[in-house]
Amino acid sequence: MEANKQTNPVYSNSDSSKVSLGDDEWKKILPEDVYYIARQKGTERAFTGKYNLHKEVGTYYCAACGSPLFASNGKFESSCGWPSFFEPITKGSIIYAPDNSYGMQRTEVMCGRCKAHLGHVFEDGPPPTGLRYCINSVILDFKKAKDAEAQFKKDQDQ
Repeated sequence: MEANKQTNPVYSNSDSSKVSLGDDEWKKILPEDVYYIARQKGTERAFTGKYNLHKEVGTYYCAACGSPLFASNGKFESSCGWPSFFEPITKGSIIYAPDNSYGMQRTEVMCGRCKAHLGHVFEDGPPPTGLRYCINSVILDFKKAKDAEAQFKKDQDQ
């Protein structure tokens, strides 16, 4: 994945400008599994994602564009098979859309910067929000707290 980030011109953990690329461009710069989730609204199999049981302290970013999405202190164990969070890192980091596919009524959640499909949000989460953001691990990148802080300072100095 690191090599791909170097060839992905929109990937940044600090740039908040909106990203609007066509599917052909996304297909060129994203790994196949990330493209499948982000652009084709796919999902990974339950209990297979690398962040499902992940407990390190840090920040989860969009694997398509690098935008910060969730802080580790908003993550909880839901036993649903996917990483679950009770709130996004900021209100603007996530956008919402109705999803009535497969005969279900759900709310899709997407990256607020690049509109990558992340997963869905449900109203069965813990306090304080009562929400459960059920997110595919494939569309997440993670940086430990100290690593993320160092990268942020580096980006600000450029």
